[in-house]
Amino acid sequence: MRDSKRHMRTAAALAAAAALGLTACSTPGDDDSVPGVTDDTVVIGTHQPLTGPAAAGYSTISAATAAYFAYVNDNGGIHGRSIEYVIKDDGYDPASTQTAVRELVTEEKVFAIVNGLGTPTHSAVLDYLDQQGVPDLFVSSGSLTWNQPAVYENTFAFNADYVTEGAALAQYAVEQEPDAKICVLGQDDDYGEGILEGVETVVGSNAITDVQSYTTSAEDLTAQIGAMMQAECEVNVLGTINGFTAMAVGTAAQMEWFPRWYVSSSGADYPTLAGYLGEDLAPVLLQGLVSVNYLPFSPDGEWVALFERINEEYNDGAPFTGNTVFGMSVGYLFAEALAAAGEDPTRESLVAAVESGDLVGNGILPLSYSADDHAAYRGVGITIVNEGVQDYVDAAYTVAAGQVTAVEPDPVPLENEGIPG
Repeated sequence: MRDSKRHMRTAAALAAAAALGLTACSTPGDDDSVPGVTDDTVVIGTHQPLTGPAAAGYSTISAATAAYFAYVNDNGGIHGRSIEYVIKDDGYDPASTQTAVRELVTEEKVFAIVNGLGTPTHSAVLDYLDQQGVPDLFVSSGSLTWNQPAVYENTFAFNADYVTEGAALAQYAVEQEPDAKICVLGQDDDYGEGILEGVETVVGSNAITDVQSYTTSAEDLTAQIGAMMQAECEVNVLGTINGFTAMAVGTAAQMEWFPRWYVSSSGADYPTLAGYLGEDLAPVLLQGLVSVNYLPFSPDGEWVALFERINEEYNDGAPFTGNTVFGMSVGYLFAEALAAAGEDPTRESLVAAVESGDLVGNGILPLSYSADDHAAYRGVGITIVNEGVQDYVDAAYTVAAGQVTAVEPDPVPLENEGIPG
């Protein structure tokens, strides 16, 4: 299907060129030639939950990405073009996502969609973007849906997938506490299911003591936490967004129950959790919290130092969290892809740049993009909260074909002040 789609598009392009003959001439920089690309700008878009149930955890991501692009633009842009990032609020509602993305494509005429957030929301526009031939880059979700290059040839993931994260958390848990009773609490969708699948990859379904789920419309987790407490769970692996992570930890504390918490990267950002739990309680309740990540958020890291400066200057000094690092890292990766797409970028050259395998990003492990693999990170590092500081420990894993392998982290160094090209 992949090759046939490309052949049809190539044939269509050749037919159009033949029909035009010498009556018209255009270059990749002309407005009518490549949507969103002019001699001076590249316009891209995204859908984000600026309001709604996911806003508290994720609304700051796109602001951080926009701040990074502003920094790049002030330093000459990419191949002399400024990046304009059009952000549409979808309220984490799939119907609103459809409206927002159609506006971005038909009215804003964006070059690409970058970092659309959410599994249910982005799934609602996946086919539309494919039909329109719009590059669909770096989806903000760990669902395996985004890695189907034979079906969705222009769609690429950004997050490490949920199965990888669940497997890495479980592997670290069994290495630290081989006899502990392991339980899982997850969102009742691809997110929670992926984390559970990852845990099962390591310990097997029969070895999980208890499994609980919740909906994003739930107002409390009393029943779920009570059941896990009754089951005498010792290690709780969570596939939860930040608000529900805080709710789980806080509810357990109210019950005077203090198990070990192992949490997916999507729900373990310490500054965000502290905002929910309170600055006084957070260091106590989150002490020892284990999570995974693949981006450079160590407090003394060179990428963090750069992002903090950008955040202060271009993001009005907003609170600096893991979401800030996430948003700016996405921005960096897009800028790197745009630089690699050439001085006169086309949608085809942009996709080819990502598939080339030459992009390095800024993670602690290599990117895995290729023509046959549209996943970003096949591995993650382990982080632990200690006295209010969240940082990596000396443990990282890759996950492939149901096998979890310990690896050495290989962080990408900062070069050229974080501006690709």
